[in-house]
Amino acid sequence: MIRSLDALKARAKEVGPRRCVVAAAADPVTLQALAVARKEGIAKGVLCGPEDKISQAAGKAGLSLDGFDVKDCSDSEAAIVAVHQVRTAGGFLLKGHMPTSQFLGAVLDKEKGLRTGRVLSHVAILEPASLGRLLLVSDGGMNIAPDLKTKLDIINNTIEVAHSIGIEKPRLALLAAVEAVNPKMPETLEWAQITQMAARKQIKGAFIDGPLALDLAVSPEAVKIKGVKSDVAGQADVLIVHDIAVGNVFAKGLIYLGGAKACGIIAGAAKPVVMLSRADDAGTKLYSIALGAMASARNT
Repeated sequence: MIRSLDALKARAKEVGPRRCVVAAAADPVTLQALAVARKEGIAKGVLCGPEDKISQAAGKAGLSLDGFDVKDCSDSEAAIVAVHQVRTAGGFLLKGHMPTSQFLGAVLDKEKGLRTGRVLSHVAILEPASLGRLLLVSDGGMNIAPDLKTKLDIINNTIEVAHSIGIEKPRLALLAAVEAVNPKMPETLEWAQITQMAARKQIKGAFIDGPLALDLAVSPEAVKIKGVKSDVAGQADVLIVHDIAVGNVFAKGLIYLGGAKACGIIAGAAKPVVMLSRADDAGTKLYSIALGAMASARNT
């Protein structure tokens, strides 16, 4: 089981280099991250977009395009070309310098995209300094207020990501403010339903329990004090949140206030999809590319 992001990166080197297809690759920061990933044997780049702009961006980053496969196309075609490349030749998709809506539009195209019938969801992988293992959080980036069906897709997406990084039987905590079902907190009712579904094998590949408060999800001491018996409590690998605000604030709080290392991926598509933020530091970008490579190896 991979317990740190450095271990994840090392494992990505073992399965790599994987094919990383960049939509709108004329971005110096993205090219720098990909160049490091290539140097470390994690990924090899396929760069989609206007070749002259990509060349200029590489120059700004102090890089040569030698060793990169450039697919010359217009800005408006870059996402379509990149998705086609991933569909037909494999690998994983990486968003470059383009609007997120345009990028996801190509991914979700009904005829030429990467749809599977499942919703897309974001999975953050965090390495809190005090925990001693990785912690997955979903969904803090895509689905604003998911209903029960969407929550089930988010859960299945996250289980697949956990499997891709070597957690073969992840422990999912369905996060709430309390561990008791409370009709005034609708998410506790949904979590109880989902826990029962998992008990009846309607959800496979993971241990699932909820509602669980955060302390019960990750603290063995809290479990002892409260006397809770669970296959998940105190040892959760995954936190499933009930809306985007909880997931977003929690993950960013760990990163910016708690010093956690992090990376992330979009799950639920036919091929792995990585969307880097302009605010991501170099380490986060490299870890995210490594995660894409790991997921690509599992997807093959």
